[in-house]
Amino acid sequence: MLKFCVQRVNSRYFINIMFRGTHYHGWQKQPGSLSVQEVIEDALSVILREKVSLTGAGRTDTGVHSSSYFAHFDSSHHELHSNKGLVKRINKYLPCDIAVSEIRKVNNDAHARFNAISRTYKYFIVTRKDPFRTETAWYIDYLPDTGLMNKACQILMEYNDFTSFARLHSNAKTNICRIFEAGWTYEADSLIVFTITADRFLRNMVRAITGTMIDVGRGKTSLEEFRRIIEDKNRGRAGKSAPACGLFLTDIRYPEDIFS
Repeated sequence: MLKFCVQRVNSRYFINIMFRGTHYHGWQKQPGSLSVQEVIEDALSVILREKVSLTGAGRTDTGVHSSSYFAHFDSSHHELHSNKGLVKRINKYLPCDIAVSEIRKVNNDAHARFNAISRTYKYFIVTRKDPFRTETAWYIDYLPDTGLMNKACQILMEYNDFTSFARLHSNAKTNICRIFEAGWTYEADSLIVFTITADRFLRNMVRAITGTMIDVGRGKTSLEEFRRIIEDKNRGRAGKSAPACGLFLTDIRYPEDIFS
């Protein structure tokens, strides 16, 4: 009598995560350092009673935050997205600086990193000392000229090679990125926000751009010099990177057809 072994195919899910990155060495797991990925994988493995491995939308640096970060994982459970109490159970298990907002079922070939259409970062700066924002904004004791900084944004969007704002000795195959939006706004009495959206970002890119644009806003770097910094493709010409504490990944967009 012939016996057939039927291999059950796992289901794939996207998980939407929020985290305050102050006490973590970024998203990605690394030996000897606590990461957001490690904490969530441990929680999911305990609650789902199976080994869970997450694939994230990309790296984040130590101390960087996210209000909307996506990762995917495979599970032998096929209806996790319909389990209304699951997110609540996961959040009870997680520490107070990490939370899950949603789990969505996706096609089995969907990829949190490679299927992303765009990513949006916001950088928060406060010009008045605020003890409640020391871990989530960069405090500066002067008012930069956001008009000049927005002109620098227009220059920035004329280019697609951002070698000047890339971390040195990274393993990126290309420094080409397509920026869709970049701009500075005042959102409160002492709060300045830089918003930038692109198809992809290089490591340290947003913080390097932010620090260089602040130099423009202070009058230390002219708009002509800012243009030359980009064209020289030399990280040493750009300004210092802004601190990690003010940076948030706030949105990642995907094509709707990857969702089951």
